[in-house]
Amino acid sequence: VQLQASGGGLVQNGGSLRLSCAASGRTLNHHVMGWFRQSPGKKREFVAGMWWSTARTDYSDAVKGRFTISRDNAENTGYLQMTSLKPEDTAVYYCAIREGQLIHINEGEYDYWGQGTQVTVSS
Repeated sequence: VQLQASGGGLVQNGGSLRLSCAASGRTLNHHVMGWFRQSPGKKREFVAGMWWSTARTDYSDAVKGRFTISRDNAENTGYLQMTSLKPEDTAVYYCAIREGQLIHINEGEYDYWGQGTQVTVSS
């Protein structure tokens, strides 16, 4: 399984970005897709997750109401729509998948990872 994350960039405070995570080598039914982020000097943290089969979602408190995770079954691609971005959202964002239906917030529960995409929010 390969995951290709893209869509990062530089955006102003209050702006929006949409990240994509294209999966190849496996369809994502019966999997969870998670988005994580890591800032310099900090541990990687859970941002959002979705059980692919039903599109059930979960979000960290830090992004709830601002970020939306979604999927395109036909393209086997997940998305993270980020709005009202803040400087503290600056990080490398990673997508990951795990088998099953539980949306774990622990990165150790995920089996496959994308390469990360940088998001920088200027103040």
